[in-house]
Amino acid sequence: MSSEDTSPETYLFEDDGNIPNSDYPLLVYRNVFSGTGGESAAWLEHLFSENGWDNCWRWTIYPFHHYHSNTHEVLGIFQGSADLCIGGPTGKKMTVKSGDILVIPAGLAHRCISSSDGFTVVGAYPGGKSPDLIRAEESDHDTAVKRIRQVAVPDRDPVLGITGGLVKLWK
Repeated sequence: MSSEDTSPETYLFEDDGNIPNSDYPLLVYRNVFSGTGGESAAWLEHLFSENGWDNCWRWTIYPFHHYHSNTHEVLGIFQGSADLCIGGPTGKKMTVKSGDILVIPAGLAHRCISSSDGFTVVGAYPGGKSPDLIRAEESDHDTAVKRIRQVAVPDRDPVLGITGGLVKLWK
């Protein structure tokens, strides 16, 4: 398994008045690795950690629109596939599968619409930050926007390190 030095897909989402979303694009790396299960999860944890993204966990993605106002998040899919909704109720439906990695900027809403049995991801945060969890329908928009604006751009992309990804795209 190895990460490929390729450009990620990028998607921008507007503030809808309830969900802040982000001025930075969602980054989607496709087919970064092959394999599934524990070996792939351990590889993702190592990759993220060596690039300064820690506080790793293994689980799924919540089935409700939510976002983090105090940190960015990376999700590496190592088991199964899922349809996600990114950007809130009026956002984009996106299919992800084992081998894909998403870099989600602070404030960008995401939820799992449906998934295959066993769908599991590794999640992590720059500098090992502990994320808040804001449900889109319970959001205090203005307060969240203030927190999101204070979140620094990491100095390393969780996949490409200092050579690309958010280092070049989140300026």
